Amino acid sequence: QVILLNLLCNNSHSSQRFGFWSSASPQPDGKENNQSGDDSETSLRENDTSINAESTNSSSVDANSSDWMKDTDSKGDLSINDLVKLVAEKEELLKMKHKEIEKMQDKVLRSYADMENVMDRTRREAESSKKFAIQNFAKSLVDVADNLGRAASVVKDSFLKIDTSKDTIGVVPLLKTLLEGVEMTDKQLAEVFKKFGVEKFDPINEQFDPHRHNAAFQISDGSKPPGTVAAVLKLGYMLHDRVIRPAEVGVTEALDSNEAD
Repeated sequence: QVILLNLLCNNSHSSQRFGFWSSASPQPDGKENNQSGDDSETSLRENDTSINAESTNSSSVDANSSDWMKDTDSKGDLSINDLVKLVAEKEELLKMKHKEIEKMQDKVLRSYADMENVMDRTRREAESSKKFAIQNFAKSLVDVADNLGRAASVVKDSFLKIDTSKDTIGVVPLLKTLLEGVEMTDKQLAEVFKKFGVEKFDPINEQFDPHRHNAAFQISDGSKPPGTVAAVLKLGYMLHDRVIRPAEVGVTEALDSNEAD
């Protein structure tokens, strides 16, 4: 009995102790519960926001993946015939491009050839202009050379006709000096002509050439074939390989049978 009484006393003391702590603990426990509830609501809201963002991203990814799948499915739906046609179209397009490239290459080559021709022609024209720059000047001096030649021949003929035994006034030395001066001038002019490529030519007994000769008259001469230069009135002049003045000549003509007899 004593033991039972002790046990009951102990149980009552323990119950009082537990009752005291249970009655004192509700107030702090309530505040803590309110704070924990607010924290949990905030965390839940943040979780909801992150979940919504993830769902949006996942939906866009799903949309892109679905489009890609549709494209792959549409490509995968091509049959062998469609693929063959597609390859044929690409080959035809490639051939067309090759033809266009060939045309462009041909145009480039033609343009290059034209440019080379223009450059060569320009070079030749420049050389020709430089070569024949004095043509007009030389052509003007040709008549001066002819007059000097005529003067020399006239003075020489006059000198030969004079009788030196009857020369009482001293004409012979004067004519001789004049002849020497004219001949010297004619010779010096011929050297200048030769220095610059101007040369005279005598076409006697040559076959008539309209590019080199100017026929002034015809001569009946059976000793020479028809069309032969039989007489020369004026010598011709050339500047390098170009005729600047054709020679004035007389050309033989064909004889009739009666004249030949």
